Amino acid sequence: MKVLSYNVHGCVGGDGRLDLARIVEVIAAAKPDVVALQELDVGRLRSGGIDQAEEIAAALEMTSVFHPATHVAEEKYGDAILTALPMQVVKAGPIPSRGEPRGAIWCRIEHEGRPLNVFNTHLGLWWGERLTQARTLVGPDWLGHPDCRGEDAVLMGDFNSVPSSRAFGEIAAVLDLARPAPRTRAGPTFPARFPLLRLDHIFLSKGLRCLDCSALRTPVSRIASDHLPLLAVLERG
Repeated sequence: MKVLSYNVHGCVGGDGRLDLARIVEVIAAAKPDVVALQELDVGRLRSGGIDQAEEIAAALEMTSVFHPATHVAEEKYGDAILTALPMQVVKAGPIPSRGEPRGAIWCRIEHEGRPLNVFNTHLGLWWGERLTQARTLVGPDWLGHPDCRGEDAVLMGDFNSVPSSRAFGEIAAVLDLARPAPRTRAGPTFPARFPLLRLDHIFLSKGLRCLDCSALRTPVSRIASDHLPLLAVLERG
């Protein structure tokens, strides 16, 4: 099973051009089963008023669940989970934020006759805010919820956190980091043209095994957004 996390920057690339087709091209080339997207516009004037989550999902022949972290009048901005597999929304809502509102989505996806709990989020810019948000996500309202215990779970997103950060550590104490091999990490994801920082991560519950994980660095992905997508290949125990 392939899962992909991608901050699409409102489909505005490093060249300043709004181009949803480039984002679709990058995702389609990876052939993921489940996609977690951050920084999507829905009904926003700056992106032509379209529903980016729905447009990307339709182009990939998937369905989407969108949660607006920010909602002003008819304009929405937030995150989405996409898949062609059977999907049920468990929860979508805010997480504690300071400044720009942040949120998370929890969906239960049916894969090979078994449920997979998929979480998508985008943490804040201030370290204290991220620490609180990380603790919230692994707490009883989200990953620690009784409905999730004992089932496979994947947490993906733009955590704005390097592996040495406290927010990263809070999550890594509960979940395993998807990595290409023991004692290694996938490459940096930001900024896309010349990536230096690993801000995007995929975390797994104990019942899942990572066969491979990498930041997808191609000519198109390096220009389509300000982040590179992160792809993990998983195996269920």
